Amino acid sequence: MMADGDDERAPLLGSANERYEDLDETSQHYRSRWWSIRIMYLTMFLSSVGFSIVITSIWPYLHKIDATADASFLGWVIASYSLGQMVASPLFGLWSNYRPRREPLVVSISISVAASILYSYVHVPNYNNKYYMLMSRALVGFGAGNVAVVRSYVAGATSLSERTSAMANISACQALGFILGPAFQTCLTLIGEEGVTMAGIDLQVNMYTAPALLAAVLGIVNIILLFAIFREHQVDDLGRLSKSINAETEECGDILSDSEGKIDQIAVVASNILFFVVLFVFAIFETIATPLTMDMYAWTRTQAVFYNGIILAAMGVEAVIVFLAVKILSKRTGERAILFGGLAIVFIGFFVLLPWGNQFPKIKWEDIKNSTIPKSILQMPHAASYEMITEPPANRTSEPTGCPAIQSWCQYTPVIHLAQYLSADILIGMGYPVCNVMSYTLYSKILGPKPQGLYMGWLTASGSGARTLGPVFVSQTYTHFGPRWAFGLICGVVLLTTVLLGAVYKRLIAFSVRYGNLQG
Repeated sequence: MMADGDDERAPLLGSANERYEDLDETSQHYRSRWWSIRIMYLTMFLSSVGFSIVITSIWPYLHKIDATADASFLGWVIASYSLGQMVASPLFGLWSNYRPRREPLVVSISISVAASILYSYVHVPNYNNKYYMLMSRALVGFGAGNVAVVRSYVAGATSLSERTSAMANISACQALGFILGPAFQTCLTLIGEEGVTMAGIDLQVNMYTAPALLAAVLGIVNIILLFAIFREHQVDDLGRLSKSINAETEECGDILSDSEGKIDQIAVVASNILFFVVLFVFAIFETIATPLTMDMYAWTRTQAVFYNGIILAAMGVEAVIVFLAVKILSKRTGERAILFGGLAIVFIGFFVLLPWGNQFPKIKWEDIKNSTIPKSILQMPHAASYEMITEPPANRTSEPTGCPAIQSWCQYTPVIHLAQYLSADILIGMGYPVCNVMSYTLYSKILGPKPQGLYMGWLTASGSGARTLGPVFVSQTYTHFGPRWAFGLICGVVLLTTVLLGAVYKRLIAFSVRYGNLQG
């Protein structure tokens, strides 16, 4: 145990060394408060891991367990996580307003653990396997509704001067989850598609199920730490201790009474819209990454999982660096200006993805062999260019690869060059974390000292709605119209969002600042 001092009191990844002269918060309270905040960081990290650890392998796993599943159903599987989170977030948020936060946290994590185990068994049924996968991902998402509890706790347990740093730390931990999740998946690809079968419990431990089992183990560790370390504290905007929950007796005490002044509801609605769009565009990107690279570059399932795992991990490293930079820049320019810059970078990233040139993707031979392609498609321009078609099955030793000929746009849409894809990864990996942390940092400051559980639940629900609609939108648009329409529409959405931000710019200020202006 470290001695009392600045290092012990500094928040994770932060440099906040604020010392309060308020005698109500002792050194012991301060340490307990920050250790509890760190447990919330860990909970956010593990929630992110639970989502990302299987994200690059969902498509090949889904296709393996149920051949009837197509790219459109993939969109629903990925969206089911966010749909579950959207339903659960307001419920857990409201629960945390009136009861100790440990209760919704433990229940939600337990649900995620059970769902991860279910994911490892979706291969067992003889039919409708894809629906079992859909159910498991929806339950994992329902458990991830605890994100609202995490954000509301950190917002209530930090002063106004600490909050941007703390919210950046939450985002950094979330990004670390996105780094290590795909990294774990990439390492576990070494187990292979067959892996090891435990006949006694009818479990196959392979490159698809091992990540989910690991997520379940990490969830159990999280529950243990919540009981061992987490204690609930609340401070006001000046950092003065307002509430401390006795963890042994589970006495919650009185909810902080409403301060004078009303929350700016227009700013609240605008913040939810901004957060929705930010998560919408990123959900689209992470959903389409594996199918896009398999179509554009004729990667196999294993290659797509492996390479995209590396790319997402690299984007996570980039995001952590961005979060650290944001904590410094926000003190000079303010959160609103940085949010503007983040949206501009995201727009450029998706604009870079628009196809151009006269080189076209290779066509998957298997579709033509099975005669599933209408003659009208085969007679389209470029369809007869056999140098673009992979070698026939007789000469192949691996799975069919390339752009499915049933997707008619493959015949006339130029390939997205690998340099384009990697450049877009870098730009989106820079812009998304900026927009993410700035949008909900502003939101938490707009709410001020009011109980934030339900409000944070709505914010998380709006983000979950984006993660629900994003995969469905992109899977349908991409499958039927191709990347040009999909990414072009996203550019339009980001532009409209920038206009909205400009319209409400002056309203996105902290509750205490607004209240102080009214009094002054």
